[in-house]
Amino acid sequence: MPSATDVPVLRTAGLATLVVGIISIVLAGIFRGKDGLIGALVATVLVLLFFGIGNLVLNWALRAHPQIALSIALLTYVVKIGVLFILIIAFADTTLFNTKVFALVVVICTITWTMAEVVLWSRSRVLYVEPGTGP
Repeated sequence: MPSATDVPVLRTAGLATLVVGIISIVLAGIFRGKDGLIGALVATVLVLLFFGIGNLVLNWALRAHPQIALSIALLTYVVKIGVLFILIIAFADTTLFNTKVFALVVVICTITWTMAEVVLWSRSRVLYVEPGTGP
C-alpha cells in the first residue's frame, strides 16, 4: 500500500507518463498502423509498471531500512535494465508489434517519468534536519 509520500510521485509522474503514452499510442496507430499501436501500448505499460513498482520498492526501503535505501535503488535499477535487456532479446525478431516504435516510446515515456520526478522533487521541501533534535 502506498504511503502519503509515494502518492505525489506516483500520481504526478505516472499521470504525465500515461498522457504522453496515450498520445504516443494514438500517433503510432495513425502513422504505423496496428503494429505501431501495439508497440506503443506495450512500451507505455512496461514503463508505467517498471517505474511504478520501482518507486514503491524504493519508498518501502526508505521507510523500513533507510540505511540501505541507496543499495536498493541501485538494485532496482539493475533489475529494470536486466529485464528490459531480456525483453529486447526476446522481442528482437517479433512480428507482434513494431519494435522501432516500441523502443522510441520506451525512451519517450522514460524521459517523461524522470522529468516529472525531477520537477516534483525540485519543488518539494525536504527537511534535512530533524525538528527538535538540536541543543
